[in-house]
Amino acid sequence: MTAERAWVGDLVRDARGRRAIVTDVRAGGTVWVLRPPTGGGPYWETADPDTLEILDRRSSGPGR
Repeated sequence: MTAERAWVGDLVRDARGRRAIVTDVRAGGTVWVLRPPTGGGPYWETADPDTLEILDRRSSGPGR
């Protein structure tokens, strides 16, 4: 069984402990784009989605 990965709209915590919303998955599913959950701010990316801890799932997405 494989763990589900975060997807667009999910609230996550990244490897540095920052809470974020997944806003996009790019490059054929190899880059996850994140932003702060409130107040705007800079976007950042991760190429290792397995490090994202899912805090709250959006109700729909691939396979959901």
